[in-house]
Amino acid sequence: MIELNQVSAIQQQTQVFNQVSLKIGYNERVAILGPNGAGKSTLLKLINREIYPVERAGSYLKLFGNETVNLWALRSKIGFVSQDMQEDYTPYTSALDVVTSGFFGSMGTHAHLQPSDDQVALARTLMKQLCMDIDEQRMFQRLSTGQKRRLLLARARVHHPQALILDEPTSGLDMGASLGLLSLMRNFCGEGRAMIITTHHIDEIIPEIDRVILINQGQLIDDGPKNEILTSEKLSDLYQTSLQVSQNDGWYRCWHG
Repeated sequence: MIELNQVSAIQQQTQVFNQVSLKIGYNERVAILGPNGAGKSTLLKLINREIYPVERAGSYLKLFGNETVNLWALRSKIGFVSQDMQEDYTPYTSALDVVTSGFFGSMGTHAHLQPSDDQVALARTLMKQLCMDIDEQRMFQRLSTGQKRRLLLARARVHHPQALILDEPTSGLDMGASLGLLSLMRNFCGEGRAMIITTHHIDEIIPEIDRVILINQGQLIDDGPKNEILTSEKLSDLYQTSLQVSQNDGWYRCWHG
């Protein structure tokens, strides 16, 4: 589904990645773990075509087997939710219009982009499925952080994407909202679809995720099955502090010690 070969990336005149190679297959569920500033969000922006890799002989980034990707087709295959999207979203958009805007890949409503009756009906169904059957005309800015995240998740699902990409999915959420979102993520994986999340909290790595990639300073440090990567030794090395890791029924937690 995603293949990077010797990819380098620059943001704000700083080289974030240098010749990184990575493959993520169809239907894989992957967590990308690393400290703040490690390059996790940059990697997702490369996949989502928000930024482009440095052109270099032998270097390429393929999505669904192609180096050249139609952005409209990409949006229908990958649903994307991030904290940046939530902060940048047009604040005076109604709850319903937030979801229907996903049909057009826009960050708000526009006079020339009017959803069909079927699209509005699907948007309402998705809102109800995500426990967002609220006043559909309530403005985005007046919603709680958890409600905003659920709306953006509904927006990401309007095309029934093959994969969801979530950048630090529970960032800014209280405990109840976090647990609710993790449950929704598990439901999506239960549909047999792919998921990629970035995080620096291992307690939001749901049991359905079976592969973990460790990243730091723009380099892939380790990559493999979850039980082999989420160890006290490897996470202590990644975060440069003494950590202890435990596992219970597919959920992991860690603490200083």
